[in-house]
Amino acid sequence: MSQAALTKPEPVNKEGLTRRDALKAALALASSVFCFGIGTEGRTEGRTTVTLADFELPNGYEPEKHYYGYAIDIDKCIGCGRCADACKTENNVSRTEPNFRTWVERYVIRDDGTVEVCSPNGGMDPFPPIEDPDSVSKTFFVPKMCAHCERSPCEQVCPVGATLRTPDGVVLIDKSYCIGCSYCIQACPYGCRFFDEETHTASKCTLCYHRITRGLQPACAEVCPTGARVFGDLRDKNGQLVKFLRENRIQVLKPAMGTRPKLYYHDLDKEVR
Repeated sequence: MSQAALTKPEPVNKEGLTRRDALKAALALASSVFCFGIGTEGRTEGRTTVTLADFELPNGYEPEKHYYGYAIDIDKCIGCGRCADACKTENNVSRTEPNFRTWVERYVIRDDGTVEVCSPNGGMDPFPPIEDPDSVSKTFFVPKMCAHCERSPCEQVCPVGATLRTPDGVVLIDKSYCIGCSYCIQACPYGCRFFDEETHTASKCTLCYHRITRGLQPACAEVCPTGARVFGDLRDKNGQLVKFLRENRIQVLKPAMGTRPKLYYHDLDKEVR
């Protein structure tokens, strides 16, 4: 099966049940069947095919010719929170719920090794003054978001194929098939998914897929005033992302997880988790 297509169940109308109700009942009875690492094998009978057409790609766009990634320069982030604010505006993320597709954390490292982390309203509100600054060894800001992993555990645990990984390297959620079981939220080692109370589905960063497939930058990268966020095509050897990765010391979060994230950091401290 190609990365451009996953399978999904047919709508359920028997006895007046909606597809969502029937699937939730099935999960309640057989939740032990699903475990980490499940794939799409064995779940194809009586199903239709999901393609990228469901995400309204512009005419002429060819996903196979691209492979997107994202980098963050820790040294340049000033913690202004404009990225988090722009993301909420662009993607209609609720401002009444404490949910974020991208957010900014401040790390304060004390001389004794103590690590203090805060992210007031995802970094959109002012960070509080640092107490006892004389005991501070260093402080820095770390933006976080979905890593769009090549081996995404969220995709693997989804029991209905609502999460797919596109040929151009973006992990997306088909909300019309998500049943809100939250398996993917629990499986994500980076805490990048959340439950959307308005739609009763999982939600996360999409790299502003509706923008990047039209040649635009993700909203968070576009508004960054210091150039700390670098978006690009990993297949473009002369592009800004590949150049950034080539010229800087690069790390990823939790490499031991084996998820092969495509969210890269320059000068990432070992204290960051």
